Amino acid sequence: MLENRSTRRNFPVRLSAMFVGLLSLDAKSAAIKEIPVAKSLQTEILQALKTASPLLVFVSLDNCPFCKIARENYLLPLMNEQSIPIVQVNFRYSASVIDSRGHVLTQDQLIRAWGVKVAPTMLFLGKEGKEVAPRLTGGSTSDFYGVYLDERIRIAQSVIQHDAIKK
Repeated sequence: MLENRSTRRNFPVRLSAMFVGLLSLDAKSAAIKEIPVAKSLQTEILQALKTASPLLVFVSLDNCPFCKIARENYLLPLMNEQSIPIVQVNFRYSASVIDSRGHVLTQDQLIRAWGVKVAPTMLFLGKEGKEVAPRLTGGSTSDFYGVYLDERIRIAQSVIQHDAIKK
C-alpha cells in the first residue's frame, strides 16, 4: 500500500516533467524559419518601437548566396534568440508594400527609392522610417558580418532609446 501512495504522489511530478518536455519541443518547432515579408512599414516600425527596437529591413535577392548566409546564419538566429524585429523586401518583386509614409509601392520600387543597389543590404529603421544606424551593405562568409551587424543594432537601439528619453 505504501508503494501505491508513493507512486500516486509522484504521478503529478512525472506528469509535469513530461508536460515541460512537450513544451520545450513545441518551443523548438515554433522557431521562426523565414523572415517575414514587409507588408506595412508604418505598422512594422511602430511595433518595433514599442519594444524599444529598430526595425531591421533585409533587402534580398533570389538565389543570392550571400543573402542566404546572412539570413540563415545571422538574421534568423537574431529573430529566434533575441526577438529582433526583421522584415524582408526583395529586388525584382512586384508585391505591394506600404512605405513609412503610407505610400503603396512594389518591393522593387521601395528598394530603388532607398537607393539600395547591392544585396544583401540591411537597413535599421526608427521613427518615421528614418535610418538610425549605417546600412550594412553586402555580405561575405567572413566572421566579421556578425560583428558589423551587432554593432549597427547597438547603435540603432541607442538612438531609439535616446529618442524615447527626449519625449
